[in-house]
Amino acid sequence: MILDRIALILTIIGALNWGSIGLFQFDIVAWICGGQSALISRIIYTVVALAGVWCISLLFRERDQYGELAE
Repeated sequence: MILDRIALILTIIGALNWGSIGLFQFDIVAWICGGQSALISRIIYTVVALAGVWCISLLFRERDQYGELAE
């Protein structure tokens, strides 16, 4: 499902941003968008959070015999 892949990509991007904050104290999203309180930064943070919530559903889906998620 395309929405699953988009959510996974956004979640990975969010994880990389958190990694840069944890390792280097550098927020890539804030740097690109003009600070953490900038509207575009807040939108990006919210979309990534929603993608993470969507990815929770991947944990509870059944898989077919080939390991693919059932549609």
